[in-house]
Amino acid sequence: MFLENTVNHKEQFGWIEVICGSMFSGKTEELIRRLKRAQFAKQKVEIFKPQVDVRYNEEMVVSHDANEIRSTPVPAAANIRLLADDCQVVGIDEAQFFDDEIVTVCNDLANRGVRVVVAGLDMDFKGNPFGPMPALMATAEYVTKVHAVCTRTGNLANYSFRKSNNNKLVLLGETEDYEPLSRAAFYKAMLKEKVRDMNVDAEEIKANKKAANE
Repeated sequence: MFLENTVNHKEQFGWIEVICGSMFSGKTEELIRRLKRAQFAKQKVEIFKPQVDVRYNEEMVVSHDANEIRSTPVPAAANIRLLADDCQVVGIDEAQFFDDEIVTVCNDLANRGVRVVVAGLDMDFKGNPFGPMPALMATAEYVTKVHAVCTRTGNLANYSFRKSNNNKLVLLGETEDYEPLSRAAFYKAMLKEKVRDMNVDAEEIKANKKAANE
C-alpha cells in the first residue's frame, strides 16, 4: 500500500516514489493520477519524459487508456535538474530510457525537499533489469509494482514479451510489438524462440557445408 509521508514536517525532506511493472500494467496511469492529485492540491508540479518517447504525443505524457498530462520532453537526465527549480512535485515517465544520471538527479531533488514520482519498466524485453530502474527502486522510499494481465494465461503478468524479431534494447511500440506475459508464459515463449534460433543456425550450417562441397 502506498502512504504519503506526512510525519514531522519540521524535519521533512523530499522523497522518491517509483511505479514499476511490465508494459500495459498501468504505470503511466498511476503516475498521472498522483500528479493530477498534486495539481488539484495547488502544488507546483513539473513533469518530464525522455525526448525519444513520441508514441502518442511529443509533449504530453499519455497512458494506454488515453489519460494525459502536459510534460516537458528532455534529451538527458541533467536537464531535469535545471528545469525543476522551485517545484514541490516532479514527475518522470519512462525512466528506463534515461541515462544513469537520473538516479543522482532524483536523489538530489528529494534531498532538496521535492517529492519525486517516477514511472518505468523494471525489466527489458529479455527479462533483465532495465537501465537505471534497479538503482531508482533501491533508493526510493516507496516502490509500487503494478501488473498487467497475461494475454496467454489470464494470470498476473510482469514480463514484457517482444513479438517482433528486432533485438534493439530500445524499441518503442504497442500491442503489435509487445504483449504482457506471466512468468510461466514468458519462460515458454523465450524457450520457443531459443529453439527456433537453434534450428535456424543448424539450417545455415547445413547450407554452408553443402555450398562448400559443391
